[in-house]
Amino acid sequence: MTALVEVAAHLAPESVPIAELAPQLGLADRELALFQRYYGLKDVRLAPGMSMREQLVSAGRRLAGLKGNEHRVSYVISGRTIPICAKASQHPVHEAADELGLSHAQVFTVLQQACASGLAAVDLAGRLLAEDGDPDALALVLTGEKTHWKRARMLPGTTVMGESSAACLVSHRGGGDVLRGYVTRTYGEYANVDLPGAYGEEFERRYPVMLTDAIRDAVAAAGIELDDLAWILPHNVNRISWARAAKLLDLPRSRILLDNVPVTGHCFCADGFVNYATLRESGRLRPGDFYLMAAVGLGATFAAAVFRH
Repeated sequence: MTALVEVAAHLAPESVPIAELAPQLGLADRELALFQRYYGLKDVRLAPGMSMREQLVSAGRRLAGLKGNEHRVSYVISGRTIPICAKASQHPVHEAADELGLSHAQVFTVLQQACASGLAAVDLAGRLLAEDGDPDALALVLTGEKTHWKRARMLPGTTVMGESSAACLVSHRGGGDVLRGYVTRTYGEYANVDLPGAYGEEFERRYPVMLTDAIRDAVAAAGIELDDLAWILPHNVNRISWARAAKLLDLPRSRILLDNVPVTGHCFCADGFVNYATLRESGRLRPGDFYLMAAVGLGATFAAAVFRH
């Protein structure tokens, strides 16, 4: 059974109001007001003085269970959105693994599902460990990216990106938060990120339905009902998209953890894990609770995973 043994988050050190970023993002006053009042976005967390390697290492070092168990880690998997993350001479994920004492592990990146790649990495980690057959083996999943490029700073009309990161220790024999159901659906007709005119409008119209379909399917795969979910841990794109999802699911918004939407920005593949850390540290996650992580990757992949704490 694939399980999250431990999850840790590193919040980027600088909190920056999106109003200060508006000129470089090309946000007009009306667009900024839309982001703030309608989408619920206020600040983003950025780490201008840190490299991607440093961000990943910072998240990894927050895992109490990694220290002393480095020899048990067989895989280091980066769940990533942007294919190009550094100069050709730099290898931030391999360098992070080395710095964390994991140079012996197999290191690779999963990115074909964009911002849904983090959940794919967890599922893949469990499958690889199970196939290897070592009951004590672990995998380390790392998420979080930089916003160096203009296209990486904002999704027009949707959200502003942040630079926080997360790390997960994964096992295949339980002993943590067991993965009970995982579903991913890719709608290739929306593979072009810059959807033209009517096609973009169609995607926007279908988006809440495709998202909630993935959530319903993951819940069914877990063998539970929607009402059994204590929490939905969303990707932190904006508030309004989750208000629509809550209405379609007929779930109270209070069960969707939106605490980080106004303060972190959308942190690529790390959102669900950052939200998990927030929920756990606030004492709102109880033993036996079912929770669901959801993510959407441009391209367009909708993913949802149900865990039991």
